[in-house]
Amino acid sequence: MTATALRALLAAKTVTHMPGVYDPVTAALAVRAGHRGVHLSGAAVSAIALGRPDLGYVHGTQIAERATILIPALDGVPLLADADTGYGNPLHAVWTGLAYARAGISGLHLEDQVNPKRCGHLAGKEVVDAGLAAAKISALADHVPHLALIARTDAYAGHGLAETIKRCQLYVEAGADAVFPEGVDTLDDLVELHRALPGVPMVVNRSEAGGDRPVLSDADLAEVGVRLVLHPVAALLAAMRAASLVYRSIAEDGSAAPVDRMAWPDFTALVGQDEALDLDARYIPGR
Repeated sequence: MTATALRALLAAKTVTHMPGVYDPVTAALAVRAGHRGVHLSGAAVSAIALGRPDLGYVHGTQIAERATILIPALDGVPLLADADTGYGNPLHAVWTGLAYARAGISGLHLEDQVNPKRCGHLAGKEVVDAGLAAAKISALADHVPHLALIARTDAYAGHGLAETIKRCQLYVEAGADAVFPEGVDTLDDLVELHRALPGVPMVVNRSEAGGDRPVLSDADLAEVGVRLVLHPVAALLAAMRAASLVYRSIAEDGSAAPVDRMAWPDFTALVGQDEALDLDARYIPGR
Protein backbone atom coordinates (compact mmCIF):
# COMPACT_ATOMS: atom_id res chain seq x y z
CA MET A 1 0.00 0.00 0.00
CA THR A 2 1.20 3.52 -0.72
CA ALA A 3 0.11 4.50 2.80
CA THR A 4 2.87 2.19 4.01
CA ALA A 5 5.30 4.06 1.76
CA LEU A 6 4.13 7.40 3.18
CA ARG A 7 4.53 6.17 6.74
CA ALA A 8 8.02 4.98 5.81
CA LEU A 9 8.89 8.54 4.75
CA LEU A 10 7.62 9.80 8.10
CA ALA A 11 9.71 7.21 9.93
CA ALA A 12 12.91 7.99 8.03
CA LYS A 13 15.68 10.14 9.47
CA THR A 14 15.83 12.30 6.36
CA VAL A 15 13.71 15.07 4.85
CA THR A 16 11.45 14.41 1.85
CA HIS A 17 10.26 17.32 -0.25
CA MET A 18 6.71 16.83 -1.53
CA PRO A 19 5.69 19.05 -4.47
CA GLY A 20 2.09 19.88 -5.23
CA VAL A 21 0.42 18.18 -8.19
CA TYR A 22 -3.05 18.92 -9.51
CA ASP A 23 -3.65 16.92 -12.71
CA PRO A 24 -2.29 13.72 -14.32
CA VAL A 25 0.34 15.61 -16.31
CA THR A 26 1.86 17.33 -13.28
CA ALA A 27 1.68 14.02 -11.39
CA ALA A 28 3.62 12.29 -14.18
CA LEU A 29 6.19 15.09 -14.26
CA ALA A 30 6.75 14.80 -10.50
CA VAL A 31 7.29 11.06 -10.78
CA ARG A 32 9.72 11.54 -13.67
CA ALA A 33 11.65 14.04 -11.58
CA GLY A 34 12.19 11.33 -8.97
CA HIS A 35 9.92 12.49 -6.15
CA ARG A 36 9.05 9.87 -3.55
CA GLY A 37 5.81 11.55 -2.49
CA VAL A 38 3.52 14.33 -3.73
CA HIS A 39 0.87 16.62 -2.30
CA LEU A 40 -2.63 17.68 -3.34
CA SER A 41 -3.71 20.98 -1.80
CA GLY A 42 -7.19 22.33 -1.32
CA ALA A 43 -6.01 25.71 -2.61
CA ALA A 44 -4.89 24.13 -5.90
CA VAL A 45 -8.15 22.21 -6.35
CA SER A 46 -10.20 25.30 -5.54
CA ALA A 47 -8.27 27.33 -8.12
CA ILE A 48 -8.14 24.71 -10.88
CA ALA A 49 -11.64 23.26 -10.50
CA LEU A 50 -13.59 26.34 -9.44
CA GLY A 51 -11.44 29.40 -10.04
CA ARG A 52 -11.97 30.34 -6.40
CA PRO A 53 -9.62 31.16 -3.47
CA ASP A 54 -8.88 28.84 -0.57
CA LEU A 55 -11.78 29.98 1.59
CA GLY A 56 -13.81 26.82 2.08
CA TYR A 57 -15.34 26.52 -1.38
CA VAL A 58 -13.96 23.02 -1.94
CA HIS A 59 -15.26 19.92 -0.16
CA GLY A 60 -13.40 16.69 0.46
CA THR A 61 -15.49 14.90 -2.15
CA GLN A 62 -14.01 17.20 -4.80
CA ILE A 63 -10.48 16.56 -3.57
CA ALA A 64 -11.11 12.80 -3.59
CA GLU A 65 -12.53 13.05 -7.11
CA ARG A 66 -9.46 14.95 -8.27
CA ALA A 67 -7.21 12.34 -6.66
CA THR A 68 -8.79 9.50 -8.64
CA ILE A 69 -7.40 10.95 -11.88
CA LEU A 70 -3.96 11.54 -10.35
CA ILE A 71 -3.36 8.09 -8.86
CA PRO A 72 -2.78 6.19 -12.15
CA ALA A 73 -0.14 8.72 -13.21
CA LEU A 74 1.69 8.42 -9.88
CA ASP A 75 2.64 4.78 -10.44
CA GLY A 76 2.60 3.92 -6.74
CA VAL A 77 4.14 7.16 -5.43
CA PRO A 78 2.14 8.14 -2.32
CA LEU A 79 -0.23 11.09 -2.43
CA LEU A 80 -0.78 13.22 0.68
CA ALA A 81 -3.99 15.23 0.43
CA ASP A 82 -5.38 18.27 2.19
CA ALA A 83 -8.49 17.44 4.21
CA ASP A 84 -9.03 20.94 5.62
CA THR A 85 -11.05 20.58 8.84
CA GLY A 86 -12.58 17.22 7.93
CA TYR A 87 -15.65 19.18 6.77
CA GLY A 88 -17.60 18.88 9.98
CA ASN A 89 -17.57 16.85 13.18
CA PRO A 90 -15.84 13.49 13.82
CA LEU A 91 -18.54 11.66 11.86
CA HIS A 92 -17.87 13.80 8.79
CA ALA A 93 -14.11 13.51 9.21
CA VAL A 94 -14.40 9.71 9.07
CA TRP A 95 -16.57 9.95 5.95
CA THR A 96 -13.93 12.17 4.37
CA GLY A 97 -11.18 9.71 5.31
CA LEU A 98 -13.09 6.79 3.79
CA ALA A 99 -13.63 8.75 0.56
CA TYR A 100 -9.92 9.56 0.41
CA ALA A 101 -8.96 5.93 0.97
CA ARG A 102 -11.33 4.78 -1.79
CA ALA A 103 -9.73 7.32 -4.13
CA GLY A 104 -6.28 5.86 -3.50
CA ILE A 105 -4.94 8.68 -1.34
CA SER A 106 -2.18 7.53 1.03
CA GLY A 107 -2.57 10.07 3.80
CA LEU A 108 -4.26 13.31 4.78
CA HIS A 109 -3.63 16.31 6.94
CA LEU A 110 -6.44 17.55 9.13
CA GLU A 111 -6.43 21.01 10.69
CA ASP A 112 -8.01 22.52 13.76
CA GLN A 113 -9.42 25.71 12.27
CA VAL A 114 -13.08 26.60 12.50
CA ASN A 115 -15.19 25.56 9.52
CA PRO A 116 -15.19 27.06 6.92
CA LYS A 117 -11.43 27.48 7.16
CA ARG A 118 -9.15 30.17 5.78
CA CYS A 119 -5.92 29.74 3.86
CA GLY A 120 -3.20 29.05 6.42
CA HIS A 121 -1.32 32.26 5.67
CA LEU A 122 -4.26 34.66 6.03
CA ALA A 123 -4.90 36.75 9.11
CA GLY A 124 -8.00 36.20 11.17
CA LYS A 125 -7.78 32.43 11.51
CA GLU A 126 -9.63 30.87 14.42
CA VAL A 127 -9.14 27.43 15.91
CA VAL A 128 -11.73 25.12 17.42
CA ASP A 129 -11.60 23.67 20.88
CA ALA A 130 -8.62 21.31 21.07
CA GLY A 131 -10.82 18.51 22.38
CA LEU A 132 -13.04 18.60 19.30
CA ALA A 133 -10.00 18.58 17.00
CA ALA A 134 -8.55 15.64 18.91
CA ALA A 135 -11.88 13.79 18.66
CA LYS A 136 -11.75 14.02 14.85
CA ILE A 137 -8.23 12.62 14.86
CA SER A 138 -9.19 9.80 17.20
CA ALA A 139 -12.19 8.90 15.05
CA LEU A 140 -10.06 8.80 11.91
CA ALA A 141 -7.36 6.73 13.60
CA ASP A 142 -9.98 4.23 14.77
CA HIS A 143 -12.02 3.93 11.57
CA VAL A 144 -9.57 4.67 8.74
CA PRO A 145 -6.30 3.25 10.14
CA HIS A 146 -4.96 2.48 6.67
CA LEU A 147 -4.54 6.23 5.98
CA ALA A 148 -1.47 8.04 7.29
CA LEU A 149 -2.83 10.81 9.52
CA ILE A 150 -1.08 14.16 9.93
CA ALA A 151 -2.56 16.55 12.47
CA ARG A 152 -2.18 20.20 11.56
CA THR A 153 -2.66 23.02 14.03
CA ASP A 154 -3.06 26.69 13.13
CA ALA A 155 -2.80 27.83 16.74
CA TYR A 156 0.62 29.46 16.40
CA ALA A 157 -0.52 32.69 14.72
CA GLY A 158 -3.13 33.56 17.33
CA HIS A 159 -2.05 31.68 20.45
CA GLY A 160 1.70 31.19 20.27
CA LEU A 161 4.13 28.33 20.57
CA ALA A 162 3.02 27.00 23.97
CA GLU A 163 -0.53 26.38 22.75
CA THR A 164 0.82 24.89 19.54
CA ILE A 165 2.93 22.41 21.52
CA LYS A 166 -0.01 21.55 23.78
CA ARG A 167 -2.24 20.82 20.81
CA CYS A 168 0.39 18.77 18.99
CA GLN A 169 0.87 16.62 22.07
CA LEU A 170 -2.87 16.09 22.39
CA TYR A 171 -3.23 15.18 18.72
CA VAL A 172 -0.42 12.63 18.89
CA GLU A 173 -2.11 11.06 21.90
CA ALA A 174 -5.31 10.90 19.84
CA GLY A 175 -3.59 8.83 17.15
CA ALA A 176 -1.87 11.16 14.68
CA ASP A 177 1.15 9.73 12.85
CA ALA A 178 2.78 13.17 12.60
CA VAL A 179 2.14 16.83 13.38
CA PHE A 180 2.02 19.85 11.10
CA PRO A 181 2.53 23.05 13.13
CA GLU A 182 1.52 25.66 10.56
CA GLY A 183 3.49 28.88 10.86
CA VAL A 184 6.26 27.41 13.01
CA ASP A 185 9.31 27.83 10.80
CA THR A 186 12.19 29.30 12.79
CA LEU A 187 14.85 26.89 13.97
CA ASP A 188 14.51 27.94 17.63
CA ASP A 189 10.77 27.25 17.67
CA LEU A 190 11.19 23.93 15.85
CA VAL A 191 13.86 22.89 18.35
CA GLU A 192 11.51 23.63 21.25
CA LEU A 193 8.67 21.73 19.58
CA HIS A 194 10.94 18.77 18.91
CA ARG A 195 12.04 18.67 22.55
CA ALA A 196 8.41 18.56 23.66
CA LEU A 197 7.58 15.83 21.10
CA PRO A 198 10.62 13.54 20.93
CA GLY A 199 10.30 10.94 18.21
CA VAL A 200 7.23 12.54 16.62
CA PRO A 201 7.63 13.29 12.88
CA MET A 202 6.90 16.86 11.84
CA VAL A 203 5.68 18.35 8.58
CA VAL A 204 6.37 21.93 7.50
CA ASN A 205 4.91 24.07 4.75
CA ARG A 206 7.10 25.90 2.23
CA SER A 207 4.37 27.73 0.37
CA GLU A 208 4.74 30.94 -1.62
CA ALA A 209 1.54 32.08 0.07
CA GLY A 210 3.54 32.65 3.24
CA GLY A 211 5.83 35.29 1.75
CA ASP A 212 9.43 35.53 2.92
CA ARG A 213 9.96 32.89 5.57
CA PRO A 214 13.10 31.19 6.89
CA VAL A 215 14.47 28.54 4.51
CA LEU A 216 16.27 26.05 6.72
CA SER A 217 18.63 23.43 5.39
CA ASP A 218 17.49 19.83 5.15
CA ALA A 219 20.16 18.91 7.69
CA ASP A 220 18.77 21.37 10.25
CA LEU A 221 15.19 20.27 9.55
CA ALA A 222 16.06 16.59 9.93
CA GLU A 223 17.82 17.29 13.21
CA VAL A 224 14.64 18.74 14.73
CA GLY A 225 12.36 15.95 13.54
CA VAL A 226 10.99 17.40 10.30
CA ARG A 227 10.36 14.60 7.82
CA LEU A 228 8.17 16.18 5.12
CA VAL A 229 8.42 19.61 3.50
CA LEU A 230 5.38 20.54 1.42
CA HIS A 231 5.57 22.74 -1.67
CA PRO A 232 1.81 22.84 -2.37
CA VAL A 233 1.49 25.48 -5.11
CA ALA A 234 4.99 25.94 -6.56
CA ALA A 235 4.26 24.05 -9.78
CA LEU A 236 0.83 25.65 -10.13
CA LEU A 237 2.29 29.15 -9.86
CA ALA A 238 5.02 28.30 -12.34
CA ALA A 239 2.46 26.94 -14.80
CA MET A 240 0.23 30.00 -14.41
CA ARG A 241 3.22 32.30 -15.01
CA ALA A 242 4.19 30.39 -18.16
CA ALA A 243 0.61 30.39 -19.45
CA SER A 244 0.27 34.13 -18.86
CA LEU A 245 3.43 34.77 -20.92
CA VAL A 246 2.14 32.61 -23.78
CA TYR A 247 -1.25 34.33 -23.86
CA ARG A 248 0.34 37.78 -23.80
CA SER A 249 2.79 36.83 -26.57
CA ILE A 250 -0.02 35.55 -28.80
CA ALA A 251 -2.12 38.66 -28.11
CA GLU A 252 0.71 41.08 -28.81
CA ASP A 253 2.77 39.28 -31.48
CA GLY A 254 0.46 36.63 -32.92
CA SER A 255 2.86 33.87 -31.91
CA ALA A 256 3.99 31.95 -28.83
CA ALA A 257 7.45 31.47 -30.32
CA PRO A 258 9.31 33.80 -27.90
CA VAL A 259 8.14 31.78 -24.86
CA ASP A 260 9.98 28.65 -23.74
CA ARG A 261 7.64 25.64 -23.93
CA MET A 262 7.79 21.85 -23.70
CA ALA A 263 8.34 20.29 -27.11
CA TRP A 264 5.29 18.58 -28.60
CA PRO A 265 7.00 15.14 -28.83
CA ASP A 266 7.91 15.38 -25.14
CA PHE A 267 4.31 16.20 -24.30
CA THR A 268 2.87 13.31 -26.30
CA ALA A 269 5.39 10.97 -24.66
CA LEU A 270 4.33 12.24 -21.25
CA VAL A 271 0.67 11.43 -21.89
CA GLY A 272 1.45 8.02 -23.43
CA GLN A 273 0.48 8.64 -27.05
CA ASP A 274 2.76 5.95 -28.52
CA GLU A 275 1.49 3.31 -26.09
CA ALA A 276 -2.12 4.24 -26.89
CA LEU A 277 -1.51 3.99 -30.63
CA ASP A 278 0.16 0.60 -30.21
CA LEU A 279 -2.85 -0.66 -28.28
CA ASP A 280 -5.18 0.77 -30.90
CA ALA A 281 -3.27 -1.00 -33.69
CA ARG A 282 -3.19 -4.31 -31.84
CA TYR A 283 -6.91 -4.66 -31.21
CA ILE A 284 -8.72 -2.75 -33.96
CA PRO A 285 -8.86 -4.70 -37.27
CA GLY A 286 -7.35 -2.91 -40.23
CA ARG A 287 -5.21 -0.54 -38.19
